[in-house]
Parts: sequence; C-alpha cells; structure tokens
Amino acid sequence: MSISERVRVLDERLLSDNWYILKTTHFEFRRRDGRWQAQHRESYDRGNGAAILLYSLPQRTVILTRQFRYPAFVNHHDDLMIEVPAGLLDEADPETRIRAEAEEEAGYRVRDVRKVCEAFMSPGAVTERLYLYVAEYDPSDRIGEGGGLEHEGEDIEVFELGFDEAMRMVGDGRICDAKTIMLLQHAALHIFTAPRQPA
Repeated sequence: MSISERVRVLDERLLSDNWYILKTTHFEFRRRDGRWQAQHRESYDRGNGAAILLYSLPQRTVILTRQFRYPAFVNHHDDLMIEVPAGLLDEADPETRIRAEAEEEAGYRVRDVRKVCEAFMSPGAVTERLYLYVAEYDPSDRIGEGGGLEHEGEDIEVFELGFDEAMRMVGDGRICDAKTIMLLQHAALHIFTAPRQPA
C-alpha cells in the first residue's frame, strides 16, 4: 500500500501566504495495524532549495558565508550564521539555481558541479526539499565580490577557510547550520579524506 493510500485529507485551510504558504490540515492516517487515526498538522511551503560547498583540494580550503538569519536570532543565536551558498529554486532546476547562487552569494563561477544528495531539513513542519552539491574552485573562478542581492535583503560576507578549521568550528558549535554541516561532513568522508601533515 502506498502512502497516498494511507492518507485521507478531510479539511485544509490557508493560514498565511504573506511570504510563503502556511496551511493547516485535518486528515486521517492509516496506521500499521489498519486503524484510521485523525490527525492535525500545519505545513510551511517555502519552495525547494539548493546548497553548494565550494572547495579547493590543493589549498585544502572551503568558501563559506556569514549572514544574519532572523529566525535563528529569535531562537537565541546571537551571531551571524555561517553557511554554504544556498537559495530557493524559484522554478529553476537545482543545478542551474545553485550555479547562480554561487555567483550571487560567493562571487565564483563554478565549473564541474556534483550532486551529493537530496534531503528534507525539517519534515515535521516544512515541505522544503534541499538539493546538496559540491564543486571544486580555483582562484581564477572568482568573477565578483558576491554578497547576495541587496533588494532581497542579503548582506553576505564571503570568506575562505581552511577545511580543518571548518571542521573544528562544526565540533565547537560555531558552525551550526545543518546543510553546511552535512556538506562539510561529506567532504570529510569523500574529499578531504586525510589531514594534511605539517611540513
């Protein structure tokens, strides 16, 4: 039996479409024992997104960003959020969108983009599916300052960081953005597989 055969939507109401779409839904879900259980959930639809880790294997570095995130701020994160470049798809395909975000946010025109995975970041409340990518960069790929789009309220600082320091920042909590942690962990397992030894 498919999941669609186990869900019966009884009522759905729009709560807000001021920025993205917030709905409240009453439905019945067929449990594993065959009984139908009435449930109620709210879901927030902000569209799907993509994120990319730019890395240099010869330099053993990554490109990250810092920016203000109001929802993190109201949940007691009194600092800028350190992240990989990312953005909503806005009806573009994921690879096209992430190439554009790498230019807009980080100022790099990436060449060979590799998809890592797709992930739901908060499936209990948010519909967003995130497409995660990695791409190697070279200093010659820098075509601008990055920084994002001012008319969208973006004020993004771009910085280059040693990969080992980035992993220390994950460990001590300075990097606490989930998509960034996931991509850095992927890089630790599959790209930067051994720490560089001191000369």
